[in-house]
Amino acid sequence: MFDRRWIYLLVALAVIFPLIVPATFKVHITPEARQLFDAIEALPDSSIVMLTFDYYPSTLAETEPISVAALHHLFRKDCRVLTMTTIPLGGPSIAERVTRALAKEHGKVYGVDYVNLGFKYNYVAVLKGMGTSIEAIYPMDNSSTPLSELPMMESIRNYDDISFIFVVSDNAIVDYWISIVNAEYATPVGIGVTAVSAPKYYAFISSGQVTGLLGGMKGAAEYERLVKAEGMALKGMAMQSLVHLLIIALVIIGNIGFFASRRARRRATA
Repeated sequence: MFDRRWIYLLVALAVIFPLIVPATFKVHITPEARQLFDAIEALPDSSIVMLTFDYYPSTLAETEPISVAALHHLFRKDCRVLTMTTIPLGGPSIAERVTRALAKEHGKVYGVDYVNLGFKYNYVAVLKGMGTSIEAIYPMDNSSTPLSELPMMESIRNYDDISFIFVVSDNAIVDYWISIVNAEYATPVGIGVTAVSAPKYYAFISSGQVTGLLGGMKGAAEYERLVKAEGMALKGMAMQSLVHLLIIALVIIGNIGFFASRRARRRATA
């Protein structure tokens, strides 16, 4: 009988190996990921794009790589980025950490190239209120600086001044971005969600209510490949692929062993 401890060791090696030796696996680009990428590419320079961090720390492995890849793309396009979150637990700090790290890498200045609005309670009222006045809902940014003191906000009043909204989420708040913001204000919305949530939103692609879709780590890896910014998603897909191949190999070996032992018992009985 094969000692299960060897299986644990093989799985551990399959996870660790891509971190030590870069492993490249082919990532198929879906039409939905390409649509989202093309929509951002088509935006004029200096466009205002809202990027949401609507996810909890428990789903960082799937959602944060999407946010990081999105910021790489937006900052390279010289888009001005307005970030916010409807998640009180971790959302504001995640947005602050990710945006400041990427801004430093791309030489962007806070208040001029990007602003983090942070969190406000009652997301339905927040989403509706920003359609009239963002400053009325967020008088101050996440660092308690009045929006009136931030140069970037001088030209942003409501959704009419936002060219695109990139929603990254792990929950049903996506439905409200579609049903309120896209439906009532006609602002284009692209989404990045967890893999388990993605199938629900393909219908919104077909109806034209969503412009592009990224699903889980696979979607994040696709976007990293499109924006030529390899990150944790592509590394994670390499780990995941190796572990899946290992499991398939072990299942095959296990079945071969099972049928071989059953045949041996039948011969012994005969």
